This record gives sequence, structure tokens and C-alpha cells, in this order.
Amino acid sequence: MRLLLDTHIFLWCVNNDRNLSKSSRTKITNATEVYISSATIWEAAIKIKLGKLHANIDNLVQAVEDSGFLTLPISTKHAAYVYQLPYLHSDPFDRMLISQALCEPLRFLTADKALKKYSDLIEIV
Repeated sequence: MRLLLDTHIFLWCVNNDRNLSKSSRTKITNATEVYISSATIWEAAIKIKLGKLHANIDNLVQAVEDSGFLTLPISTKHAAYVYQLPYLHSDPFDRMLISQALCEPLRFLTADKALKKYSDLIEIV
């Protein structure tokens, strides 16, 4: 299984947060490929700068590499596909991650139940 992690799932994973269930950890560990979007690092950088996230951006970038996760750059195809999405959710980062998941295709792990409406590829954990 190929996965794309939502930003909070990535943060829970690298911080060994109890919000990430054992079954979700197992799913991530057993996946053939796990992707972290460039949009995730972008979102984290903005939230760190605004004081909404207490983390070190360099450590998050390093965590992607250390974890063995793969980086998923934002392509023009991903950016253009946002236009195709119904306007069910207003967060631009979530919309980009959904676009990437649908374009690739990748199973998208999130705790945001509102995102499930986009596709069967969205998995609520």
C-alpha cells in the first residue's frame, strides 16, 4: 500500500504521539511507500512562524529523511487538479494534499473526517 500522510499524522508519527493509534502506526510501518508532501513542510513552516506549532522546521525536514518516508513534490498537475475538487473544505493545504492523493493515486491518512467526502482513497485514522 502506498500512503500519503496528512500533516498532523506526520507530526504525530515523528513525535511518537499517542493520538496516532497502534493500528495506524502498523499501517504506516507496513506500507510499501509512505509519502510526505512538500505542502506538509510548507504548512508546518507557516504554523511555526505564526507560533501555532512548536517545532523546528529543520528537524521536521530531517525527520522525513530519517523515517525513510519519501518526499512528494507539488507538481503542476497537482496544482491544476485542485480546480477539479468540489469545494468541500477551505483549507488550501488540505486541498493540495487531497489533490496529490487523487492524482498519484495514494491512500491519504488523516484524522479530519470532513475530508472523507472527497474520495474512497481518504482514510480516517
